[in-house]
Amino acid sequence: MTVAALPEGAPAVGDPLRTIVDSYVAAFHTYASEPGEFALVRAYELGRQALIQGLGVLEMATVHSVALTVAFEGAVQHPGRERLLEASEKFLVEALSPFEMAHRGFREANTVLRRLNEMLEAQSKRIAYALHDEAAQLLVPLHLGLADVAHKVTPDIATDVQGMRGLLDAIEERLRNLSHELRPPILDDFGLVPALEFLCTSVSKRWGIPVHLHAAIDRNLAATVETTLYRITQEALTNVAKHARATRAEVSLVRAADAVICSIDDNGVGFDAAAASERRGLGLSEIGERVMGLGGTLSVGSRTAGGTSLTVRIPLEY
Repeated sequence: MTVAALPEGAPAVGDPLRTIVDSYVAAFHTYASEPGEFALVRAYELGRQALIQGLGVLEMATVHSVALTVAFEGAVQHPGRERLLEASEKFLVEALSPFEMAHRGFREANTVLRRLNEMLEAQSKRIAYALHDEAAQLLVPLHLGLADVAHKVTPDIATDVQGMRGLLDAIEERLRNLSHELRPPILDDFGLVPALEFLCTSVSKRWGIPVHLHAAIDRNLAATVETTLYRITQEALTNVAKHARATRAEVSLVRAADAVICSIDDNGVGFDAAAASERRGLGLSEIGERVMGLGGTLSVGSRTAGGTSLTVRIPLEY
């Protein structure tokens, strides 16, 4: 029986489902008549084909409902009605098994990605420590040596030495800034909200763009979540400062019933996905991978009035 000949009362099926429905109805009819492993293998193959075609579990439920409607059309008073229902359950479970396998694979990939992000953060923390403490300690003897030399040379050479000491100060400042960008100590010491406040203030001072933070979080989040949200905000504000030609930006951090939501909005020139993908640093693809690793979602878009909005939603279970 084809979809065109479905009995009255069968669920409506769109064109993308018609081929799979015809095959599913025929395969289920075969299995209901002669249950066996071969027919169940056909159910698995149909489920795999549906997955490849981009169909979801809800579409498969619709397909199965159609097949069940067709089967019951000829078995309303049939004594084997209960057997038909039992066969229906087994057939559906087998047809959905490829979706279950895909879901497990997705969860395992997310676990690996989350562990990778944690490893990268640990490495960033070690590098930040090396830049902030070890590199600074190496420069101390150089400072002392130049100060000693300045007292032993002529005034004009002493002026040059003082210029070198100023260059060393600039190097130390840059190393300190790099260490904070890699792993801000305030994030470990005080948590996400103070770290974001410091970040927004720093961006405002450095780029001359007012950045306002609205935070409504009543509890600490998991360390991985806090680090991810900080990194995303950091990258988003850097893009705003460098590319958006914006005059203001806003960061919003709120807790919903089952998730934490972070949004970064600006009033700049809008969002260019092609250009953004070519930027160096933590781009949108990397941001998406970080968010996906926590089971969250990322949405980016431009508003008609101008500007860009980036929103991240991460479940509280992570």
